[in-house]
Amino acid sequence: MSQEPYVRTEMLEEQPAPLGQTGISKWMRENLFSSVSNSIISGLAILVVVFMLYEFLPWMLQPSWGAENLRQCYDDPNINGACWGIIRDRFNQLMFGFYPHAEQWRPLLAFALMLVAIAPVLFDKLPRKMMWFSAVYPFLGVWLLWGGSIWGPLMVLAGFVIGYVVNKVLANVAGNLIALIVAVLATLLWWLYGVGYVSEMLTGAMPVGIAEVDSDNFGGLMLSITIGVSGIALSLPLGIILALGRQSDMFIIKVLSVGFIEFIRGVPLITLLFVASVLLGFFLPPDVTFDLILRVIIMVTIFASAYMAEVIRGGLAALPTGQYEAADALGLDYWQSMRLIIMPQALKISIPGIVGTFIGLFKDTTLVSIIGLLDPVGLIVSIQGTADWNGVVWELFTFIALMFWVFTFSMSRYSMYLENKLKTTH
Repeated sequence: MSQEPYVRTEMLEEQPAPLGQTGISKWMRENLFSSVSNSIISGLAILVVVFMLYEFLPWMLQPSWGAENLRQCYDDPNINGACWGIIRDRFNQLMFGFYPHAEQWRPLLAFALMLVAIAPVLFDKLPRKMMWFSAVYPFLGVWLLWGGSIWGPLMVLAGFVIGYVVNKVLANVAGNLIALIVAVLATLLWWLYGVGYVSEMLTGAMPVGIAEVDSDNFGGLMLSITIGVSGIALSLPLGIILALGRQSDMFIIKVLSVGFIEFIRGVPLITLLFVASVLLGFFLPPDVTFDLILRVIIMVTIFASAYMAEVIRGGLAALPTGQYEAADALGLDYWQSMRLIIMPQALKISIPGIVGTFIGLFKDTTLVSIIGLLDPVGLIVSIQGTADWNGVVWELFTFIALMFWVFTFSMSRYSMYLENKLKTTH
C-alpha cells in the first residue's frame, strides 16, 4: 500500500518556550548551578547572605526615626536595635556640613547642574551643543559653592579664551608647538597677573555676585562630591597626557613623565594630603593664602592622574602595531592619529581600569578627615561629641556606607553599560 507524502498547508502556532529556558530559572541554572562546584559555592553563599540578613534586618528595621536623642532609644521598649533618630536629626549636617542653611540651595543647584553638564559626556545621543555648558560648568559650579563676585570665575574662563586665540594666531606663523607653548604661557600670565586686577576693577564698577562662603563651612557629602568629582574630571586628561609622555620618543618628556608617575605612585595619598595641609604653606609668601580645599583637590588630582596614566598606558600597549601603521599609512600626524585612531581604542580597552580608579578616588576622599576637613566620616567625631548622641557609631557608619555605595555602584553600572555599548564582534 503506497503512502502519499504529507505536506503541511498552514504554519504551526507559536508556542511558549519551556519554563526551564526562560526567566529566573534559566538565569539561576546558568549562573548559580551550572556545575557541582558552582552549586556548592552558590549554596554556601546563599546561606551566608540569609544568615547576615537574619541578623542585620531586625537590628536595622527599628521604629526609631522619631527619637530626639540616644536616651529615648534606650528607654523605648519597642526599640531593640538601631537608633535612626540620629540620621533624621543630623541629616542636614551629613549632607552639607556647616554650610549656611539659607545658602544650601546653592550646592543643590550646583549638583543638579553638574548632572546636566556630565549628561552629554556620558550619553552620546544628547545634543552635542550641550558640551558648551559642560565646558562652562566648572566655573559656574565654583562660583555657586564659594560665592563672591561673578567676575573672578569669568576672568579665569577668559584665560582659556586668550590661550585659544593666541594659539590660533601663531599656529600658521610659528608652528604648532611654539604656538602651543606661547598660548600656555599667555594663559598662565593672565591667571597670575591679570585676573585679580581686572576682576577687582569690574567688581568695583559692576558688583554682581552672591554671598561668600568660607571653605571652613564645607563638609558632609557635599565636600566628598566636590573633591571626588573635581579629581575625576581633572585626572583623566592629565593621565592621558602622562601616558603619552611616558611612551614619547623625546627623552626629556619621557624621563619627566616616568619620574612623576613613579614618584607619585610610590607615595601614600595621606602623605600628599599632609603636604597640602601643612608643608605647602612654608613655600608660599607670608601674605599669600591658598584655600585648603583647592590644595586637597590639586593633590588628589595629581595622585589619581599617576594611576590613571598607567591604566591608559596598558590600553595603549594592548593595541596591535597594525593600528599605528594604519594611522601612518593614512598620512596622519601624531596628534591626529592619537585623537582619531589610537586613543579611542585605548580608552575603550581601559574602561574597567579607569572606572576602578574613579571609584577608588571617590572613596579615598574620606581621608581628608585626617587633615581636619569635615567630610561625612570626619563629622562622626563632631556628632558623637554632643551629649544627645554620644555613643552612636554603627548607625552613622551604615548610613555613610550606603551613601558611598549609591555613587560607586552607579559608576560601576555605567561602566558595564559603556562596555556593552562599545563591544565589537570579531
